[in-house]
Amino acid sequence: MNINMGTYIAALCIIAVALLMVVKNYFNIKKSKNHATPEEDSMFKLAKTIREGAKVFMKTEYRTIVPVVVLIALGFSLFIESTSGLTFALGACMSSAAVFIGMYGATYANYRVARRAFKSKSVGRTVWTALKGGSISGLSVQAFGMLGITIIYIIQYLFFKDYSTGHGLIAGLECDANIMRCTTYALGCSTVAMFNRVAGGNFTKSADISSDILNKLRHDLPEDDPRIPNVLADFIGDNVNDIAGNCSDLLESFVATLVASSLIAGIVFKQNGSTATDLYNLTCLFPVVIATIGLFGCVIGIGTAMLRKESMGENPAGELNLVTYVSAGITIAGSLIVSYAMFGEIEVYPNWKAGWLSPCIAALLGIISGVGIGKITEIYTSTDYGFVKSLAKVSPEGAAFLVTLGDALGFRSCLPPGIAIAASIVLSYITCGLYGIAIAALGMLSFVGATVSIDAFGPISDNGGGIAEGCHLDPEVRAITDKLDATGNTTAAIGKGFAIGSAAYATVSLIFAYVGNFTDGEITLNMADPITIAGGLVGAVLVAYFMALLMYNTIDAAVAMADAGDKQLTDHPGILTGEEKPDYEAIIEMATKLALRKMLIPSILAIVIPIPCLLLGYEFVGGMLVGATFVAIPMAIFMGNSGGAFDNAKKYVEEGLLEGYEKGSDAHKTTVVGDTIGDTRKDVVGVALDIFIKMMSTVANTLAPVFSSVRLF
Repeated sequence: MNINMGTYIAALCIIAVALLMVVKNYFNIKKSKNHATPEEDSMFKLAKTIREGAKVFMKTEYRTIVPVVVLIALGFSLFIESTSGLTFALGACMSSAAVFIGMYGATYANYRVARRAFKSKSVGRTVWTALKGGSISGLSVQAFGMLGITIIYIIQYLFFKDYSTGHGLIAGLECDANIMRCTTYALGCSTVAMFNRVAGGNFTKSADISSDILNKLRHDLPEDDPRIPNVLADFIGDNVNDIAGNCSDLLESFVATLVASSLIAGIVFKQNGSTATDLYNLTCLFPVVIATIGLFGCVIGIGTAMLRKESMGENPAGELNLVTYVSAGITIAGSLIVSYAMFGEIEVYPNWKAGWLSPCIAALLGIISGVGIGKITEIYTSTDYGFVKSLAKVSPEGAAFLVTLGDALGFRSCLPPGIAIAASIVLSYITCGLYGIAIAALGMLSFVGATVSIDAFGPISDNGGGIAEGCHLDPEVRAITDKLDATGNTTAAIGKGFAIGSAAYATVSLIFAYVGNFTDGEITLNMADPITIAGGLVGAVLVAYFMALLMYNTIDAAVAMADAGDKQLTDHPGILTGEEKPDYEAIIEMATKLALRKMLIPSILAIVIPIPCLLLGYEFVGGMLVGATFVAIPMAIFMGNSGGAFDNAKKYVEEGLLEGYEKGSDAHKTTVVGDTIGDTRKDVVGVALDIFIKMMSTVANTLAPVFSSVRLF
């Protein structure tokens, strides 16, 4: 059997195993049990309401997404390349499949976590349940992302082996049809990710902020008190953003990196003027092999944790780290073996300084930097370290001190991950040339299934705790869910750091691939060219404008929702006394309409902006992509880490760890202000910035061949 086809079949087999594990865990989490107590029945009903609200939001959102996807797909097929519309739609479908399965799995897992804590009174058993729910999201992301691109590779191998010029059904614009199919697949994933992140972020944070305003500031009630109508929308938001949005975000990074690796393999082959087509084919195939090994590592890592059901201890972070270490270890060992198997017996490119070992070293550098960025994020955002403790300790001095110190913490946290990314880029380039940078990016994302599984643990635990609070369960139960929630806050912050780091790698790879469309030999972009500088400035200010749009939209929606919730409490005083039920549906409907109305301009901005700019020449667009990346990466790190630190500083005070200050104190209210500021930063702006730069880079790569011979000057 041909090595290419054998590899693709092996990939499909591992994908099938991963999806079988998803199905098994999904139905295990979903299955209904007898509700023996009134508390269980109450939890089940509340969880069902959350699930139905999440379904309504997603169905409403996709009424907007589907027409946009159809229109763009038709445009590609009619005017650029006839099959590229189908691959664009395939990307959108694969991303959507992971989103829906992950989110629905999480909404069932929320109830299971609360019920497990209630029944077992065991942290370990509850961790096991939350991780099982998270694995549905994580494995879906990597499996569906790989499934779509593997199908495209198989079809191209069987029917489109040679270069072919793309022809649309109406127009016949010159482009490489094989490349166009891959880039449009990535663009389909990006489009869904952008809509999910922007709409989901606006929904969840407008609900969360308005809920905090009503609960903690206006009415001095406990967090997640179900008498506040906005609380239920907050629960729903955790699922549509932290689960659905994150799934589509990291799936898009993973796919973009796979595609960029193949594009750069072609550019490197062309640079060397080589006739070694075997080496070229292997460099195109190697990313698929690494991704397959990574997915296999995730299955084993998560499976190992699942087998520890009875022996999971009281340390949630340790159990979650086990999944990462097993997945990463298998990926590293596998990459070493396949590097030798694929490149050990042939002559490699001259700039592969370590010979056949070079791609493995590049992948290892990406893995190390990914784990390192996660650890750095943990240090700056976890209550176990001094930064968050110092933030909590300054809270008695007032909001001005807290916010200023939080800003300083966020900006300070940009340096270590920035150096880690830069060092990895330089070392991978020295070791394996331009191809090494793409493989380092892929190495970081090769076990993304485990990363997303651990990240999803956070919102599942948070919602489980919210259900426990809303159903007035024993403090002992809430103590268990609070412990998981605190761990989840850190894993979520680590996940955001990982997403930002992976975005940096993916974008750098895509920028190199973009410039490679216009240059022969060495890839260069003259940063001293006035056109390039102008493009860089435009890219930088576009990021600032994008951030401003998201902030305005979220706060506008949050204020409107807080006022609407307050009006319910004023018009119906029986709600606070427990004599009447809040009108949850009205608030959920309002949050949905506001989120969908406000998502269009920011989402379309990333798609549309590169198109007219391509007419100004590749130098302008190259500068724009570089400028946007240089501003977006540190700002995303700042937003994510300062927001995560604000959130955990509030948790630190609420857990009674700040001596002399408890819930309801002035210091606590100050941390609530910080958390409210941090919510917009970490869950709206920071997470959307990485998609913004990836999407612009993907659009530029997709359309570059079409505009290569067209420019205004």
